[in-house]
Amino acid sequence: MPAKKVVLIVVDGMTPAAFERAADGRAPALAFLAAHGDYRRGTSVFPSLTPVCLSSIATGAGPGAHHIPHLVWWHRGERRIVEYGSSFSALRAAGIAQSITDTIYNMNSAHLSARATTVYEALEDAGLVAAAVNITCYRGRTRHLPTIPWVTKAAYGPKRFFYYGLFESDATGAPMAVRNRAGGSTDVYAAAVGRWLVTRDGFDFLAYYLSDFDYVSHAHGPDLAEDIALARTDAAVQAIIDAAGGGDAFLERYAVVLASDHGQTHVERGARLETPLAPFADEIVVTASNRAGQVYLLSRARADTAELAARLDDEPSVEVTLRLEDDEAVARREREELRFRPGPDGWQTSGDVSILDHPDALARSWSALENPNAGDLLVSAAEGWEFADLGGRHHAGGGSHGSLVARDSEVPLLTIGVAGDIGRITEITPAVRAHFGAGVVTADAV
Repeated sequence: MPAKKVVLIVVDGMTPAAFERAADGRAPALAFLAAHGDYRRGTSVFPSLTPVCLSSIATGAGPGAHHIPHLVWWHRGERRIVEYGSSFSALRAAGIAQSITDTIYNMNSAHLSARATTVYEALEDAGLVAAAVNITCYRGRTRHLPTIPWVTKAAYGPKRFFYYGLFESDATGAPMAVRNRAGGSTDVYAAAVGRWLVTRDGFDFLAYYLSDFDYVSHAHGPDLAEDIALARTDAAVQAIIDAAGGGDAFLERYAVVLASDHGQTHVERGARLETPLAPFADEIVVTASNRAGQVYLLSRARADTAELAARLDDEPSVEVTLRLEDDEAVARREREELRFRPGPDGWQTSGDVSILDHPDALARSWSALENPNAGDLLVSAAEGWEFADLGGRHHAGGGSHGSLVARDSEVPLLTIGVAGDIGRITEITPAVRAHFGAGVVTADAV
């Protein structure tokens, strides 16, 4: 008997607490799915930022394997900043045309490791039809031309590919995705496309990405997001359930994985990571956004990462710094250090392990440090703080994510009809591939 088709629902920025309250009845569609599934709290990756997280979901690998390091990073080979959209001001600071090209095209075609196979590539290589709606890690085998006549560069995605109206493999009649971002228009677009796909049963696997909840969480904080965006998120989920003929019909046809990519915490203050490192300005490049930062040593640097980490000891916006020294990772917090590395029987550590008392912190930190595009020093923000981006913008008074802390890092994970003990977002794609018998992920799955 063929395996059930799978719908992966990713609600950007939804915390476990928000999902659990929704499942108690605040959101009928989410409550219906929760009542029929197996739920647990899982962990994201570090940095817990959307491009890194969605690439981890799509590849089943951590940043050490898929090579997307952050929202903003220094391209050592091209000696330039890559900015995926921390804010419009950040895009402008990095160069609008280059940043848009990086976000839409290069992240998938050039920056995402060729050795990391996406779920769309794996399933379609096995003869199945994959679909993706609005998810920013989309790399597949099928060439798609833009819908805008004066934009001629193609993208390669799954056979059924919908990307905010810019790429549409099929004419669905969906409204413009970006007409009213604050009003939830991107999820309205996703719901229209999802309804069209489910009505036609036009896929074996669907990645259904809903970004509105995160957008509202940044603006108003994670608690108020439930009052503003939860009903809209639930309506987008209800749309695909109704398109199948109702809840029972939907679950008869589809297995489901529902997750967030990362959590969200309240932000009270913003800081510029460049400020405490100003004495080294000629030797380094600092890239920071949301609640994680990176410091890159230039070839002329006289300082080393240990000196830079010590310089941040008195910076209140910084909780933990991470660096590599030889074959060990070093975490520094409150002037104390923990050294660690993977060993044949688990993690080998030297120092106070409570320095990294965050969820799955050793594995997540190691994978982040292994990324060849990551900075030489990685920085995780303290509770209540956010690092200003290239344009000087931050979300003080709202919400943010990116750090190692639990509320940034924990996600809701719900499965219906998909086997496997999924506890990390990197374990979603391996479970989906196993469900379809489409091979296993051989990349680092941390």
